[in-house]
Amino acid sequence: MPKDKNSIEIALKERIKELNCLYGIARLAELHHDSMNDLLKNLVDFLPISWLYSDVACARIVFQGQTFESRNFKMSEWQQTAQIRVGDEPAGDIIIGYIEERPKADEGPFLKEERLLLKEVAQRIGEIAVRVTAEQELQENNRQLLLERKALQETNAALRVVLSNIEDEKKRIYENIQLNIEKIVMPIIHALTPAIEKNKQKYIDLIKRNLEEITFPFTNKMLRHYQSLTPTEVSICNMIRNGLPTKEIADLRGVSVATINRHREHIRRKLKIKNHKINLINYLQTNLMSES
Repeated sequence: MPKDKNSIEIALKERIKELNCLYGIARLAELHHDSMNDLLKNLVDFLPISWLYSDVACARIVFQGQTFESRNFKMSEWQQTAQIRVGDEPAGDIIIGYIEERPKADEGPFLKEERLLLKEVAQRIGEIAVRVTAEQELQENNRQLLLERKALQETNAALRVVLSNIEDEKKRIYENIQLNIEKIVMPIIHALTPAIEKNKQKYIDLIKRNLEEITFPFTNKMLRHYQSLTPTEVSICNMIRNGLPTKEIADLRGVSVATINRHREHIRRKLKIKNHKINLINYLQTNLMSES
């Protein structure tokens, strides 16, 4: 049996209201994309106009423990309710009610289309909540990244200052050592030199040369370029470079000549000149000291 003209008009009006309602929700979600509270505050006043008797309609949304009510909301016996779910979890519910009695329809005074619309609205709220939560998490992550970046920049700046201060302090200490050697230690050695036996003068000369080399640190270069050398081998290299023969080095260190010769072999191997016809003293005095 064909529907009468009045029924068709009502159906069309309800369909238009439904479309306007869903479009309005989309607009509100766009305006309040970062706040569910702001969205729901506006939504409860917007929803009632989409129901047939909008002049007496009211709305309430309970979402994640918070309640949002339209300005005219009252509990009554004429209500529709739908559950809001976020993902698979219940998150609240939405109520549309009439504050005055109206003629009976499909579900009390409500149309069956209004029941479907209410379910659709509840579903849209859940979907919007997922998007808002994701956006809020993204914003928080970005905020944390910015804070961490700023903290890292500040830490790097502080570290640069510390490193600069360390370099300044090293320079100051080095200059103080140089000054003390030049003004205090060397004059004492010069004063003692005449009192030293002639056959022991070479040791005084060795001490002088090593002190003078603080401004041109042979030992530091040896350790930097040849980290495999032991401290004993570095010390022997220093003596060889200053012209001491094997026997005198052995006497100074209190070991046998054979022991010093073994050290010399180890040194040549570590300097990669073991199988080359290269004089060790010349190598130490020229090749090594020319390296930057």
